[in-house]
Amino acid sequence: MAAFCTPAATTAPHATPAPLTRPWKHIALCHFSKLGSGGSQRTRLVSAAPQVRAVAPATAAEEAAGPSPINVEYLSAEFAGHGVSFEAVGISCAVKMALRNGSVAHLLLPSGLVTSYKPAMWHGSVTEVLHTSVAAGHGGRAVIRGGVSVDLHCAGGDGGWSPSGAWSLRDVRGNPTTSIEIELASAAPGDAAEARCVVTLHPEALATELSATNNAASSSPMALSCTVSNHLRVSTPDATYALGLQGSDYRSVEPALSEFSIIPPDYGAARQSAAGKARHRLSNKGFDMVLSGGQAHGAAGEPDGEEDDDYKHMTEEMCRVYSHAPREFTIIDRGRRNSICLHRRGFEELYVFSPGSQYQWYGKYAYVVVGPAMLEPVVLRPGDKWQGAQYLRNPNL
Repeated sequence: MAAFCTPAATTAPHATPAPLTRPWKHIALCHFSKLGSGGSQRTRLVSAAPQVRAVAPATAAEEAAGPSPINVEYLSAEFAGHGVSFEAVGISCAVKMALRNGSVAHLLLPSGLVTSYKPAMWHGSVTEVLHTSVAAGHGGRAVIRGGVSVDLHCAGGDGGWSPSGAWSLRDVRGNPTTSIEIELASAAPGDAAEARCVVTLHPEALATELSATNNAASSSPMALSCTVSNHLRVSTPDATYALGLQGSDYRSVEPALSEFSIIPPDYGAARQSAAGKARHRLSNKGFDMVLSGGQAHGAAGEPDGEEDDDYKHMTEEMCRVYSHAPREFTIIDRGRRNSICLHRRGFEELYVFSPGSQYQWYGKYAYVVVGPAMLEPVVLRPGDKWQGAQYLRNPNL
């Protein structure tokens, strides 16, 4: 997978010219959560890394005023010439990447949600591999869910922080021939922590590379949790298979909920609880309950089972976190004659969710969700930096 590993996000940002409708150094609507007690939980320590300068947070006046439209004209002028274009979508902005081999991807600002990935296929055209839904939200605004989303949380003794919904465009690199990189950045209030996200469109893959740095001057560590959810479009889960999970341990969980999750309203209504089998619920902030330790692991920390099928059929309702899983596995959809390979780096576990096949073929709930996850937090001491990545590889060329 070395061919898909783009360079670390170290390029300095473009200079900020005068007056924008919204400042380039914009941070908005940070979500906070308390650090779970988790006194008995195991943790993974990361080595110290040079500190990275954080993007300045929004002022109190900016936060009180609420989100304002992104200056699309400025972005178009500042980042032209890299194979990208910008389009206003309400108060948001769609960043469109297009390569000369036909592959395209769309990313939404400031949410950082990847809403479309259409790789070039063997038949000479492109095919959408991501699943999204659009619904009406408060004030008539469109709410987009699905796609590729990042759920990252940093928690410490003074509270917590997440860059969700508060990404700023930091840089655009590359060209339409080789690859296009979109670098996003976000910072906690007071610059205590910083997160970077680099989304790269390659001719044969879509990469999401992440980093988080503890910039705190005090000696307080931070507990970092992160998942990347990929809503993959399929004809129906009944025609969909996961290849390569045989021998992996798994724990059954409830679907992880975030602002971008698509969960059928009646999911689990027909399921009956198996006597003596623990169901480990996840909180509405993704994997927070798992990260709080103890309850999610059971008395002895044993998994619910071991996957015995190397050609796992996704037809039934299922939601699992796999451990000791291979770094790369493949989702095959026989109905759409399509497949996608998922490779991960820096994540120990794998999240797999299927809503089941009782829904309409090619409909609103014709999708499966897969992505790298953490069953335990990574502890960041001041100055420490964590890095992780996933690669959606197109094997259909």
